Amino acid sequence: MTPERPSHLAEALRRRDWLVSAWPWRALAYLVSTVPIAGVLAVGLLVIGAPLLAAVNGLLLHDRPPGVPLMLFLAVGSLTVLALAPIVSFPVAAVERWRLRLVDGRPLPPSPWPGLVARYRTAAGWREVAYLFWLGGVTPITYWVFLLLLVFDLGLITSPWLAGDPNEPVVIWQPIETTGEAVPYAIVGVLLLPVLCYSAGLFTAVQATVARWALAWPVDAAALREVARSRTRLVSAYEAERRRIERDLHDGAQPRLTSLTLQLGLARLDVPEDSPAARPLAVAHDQARGLMVMLRQLVHGIRPQSLTDLGLAGAAQELADASTVAVTVRADLDGELPEIVETTAYFVVSEALGNVVRHSGATHADVRLTRTGGDLVVEVSDDGRGGADPSLGTGLTGLADRVAAVDGRLLLSSPPGGPTLIRVELPCRR
Repeated sequence: MTPERPSHLAEALRRRDWLVSAWPWRALAYLVSTVPIAGVLAVGLLVIGAPLLAAVNGLLLHDRPPGVPLMLFLAVGSLTVLALAPIVSFPVAAVERWRLRLVDGRPLPPSPWPGLVARYRTAAGWREVAYLFWLGGVTPITYWVFLLLLVFDLGLITSPWLAGDPNEPVVIWQPIETTGEAVPYAIVGVLLLPVLCYSAGLFTAVQATVARWALAWPVDAAALREVARSRTRLVSAYEAERRRIERDLHDGAQPRLTSLTLQLGLARLDVPEDSPAARPLAVAHDQARGLMVMLRQLVHGIRPQSLTDLGLAGAAQELADASTVAVTVRADLDGELPEIVETTAYFVVSEALGNVVRHSGATHADVRLTRTGGDLVVEVSDDGRGGADPSLGTGLTGLADRVAAVDGRLLLSSPPGGPTLIRVELPCRR
């Protein structure tokens, strides 16, 4: 099977073929394209940073406070930079979002112009300002350090060609007089090239991570909490409506259909077989009985009657008895379960046992129902062939969606050759 292509540089760095892939060249393109942007920003920051550094240096080393003109210049300049930063950061952020695709294929949210006031009032705007200062202040320093390391390594590699020069070249504080003395340094320099290459990739990955953090819109935690609450309310309302429909069908439509089927059966007994009405009456009777079966299945699909009558452990045992595969049920449940959790757990067991029968080729399965802390844990395992893959069908995906709707989680372990284990954890908050 062909390995999945990495989507970003940090993931690609963990692969053995990184050096011979296209990722080093993409990282180099990202680094080179950063130079003009970071250079321009660094020059702009130096206009304020250099006088500020000189003033601090004079105060600390010479105990000489800065003069009034310098203080005025620093104050006005700093306020001007802060005032213009949210506006300047917008086009820089747009370019950075475009450049980030060189080393990170994961999509970023779009960045339309939110309005001048919003640039000063939103957290997203000031995150971009922070990235602006990081790009113009921290990035140039790291680039210079890396450039010095690269020049130093190139000096090691080229030292055999410099040996014998009248100026007596020095490598690591040692003068080189002959080519033989320089060869070990050249070998070390060659061996350091992959290290520098990985270091450049690692630095690029760090820079891309900072860019993604700063340029992605911040998550609104309050909005997420409200979405979770609204989802819970919708699921609860949906389950309540399901129960109402189940009661209406079970207590209203189903008894009347049973009575109609009985009346048609009695009418068939009273009508002679050679009567013209005998055949239509038989057809109507058969259709009524088929409709009863269909209605019973619909009621069972909404909320099984066995779940209401026997509870979760008893209903799971009923599913196990009806399965064509030998199933052992172990239940350790104390206390009453929330109705929505009980219904979800039942359908987890039902769908999992159905998959065992249809796809696993297993001879035995186990169902375990336990209360762990505040969660109901449902585990269904089998001794089948394994290899279950949610992407190959909608059964496991639909099951995961049903579990997620009640804030639970589904874990699947199904290596080729088996065994398969489905573990579902459902919170039992009432």
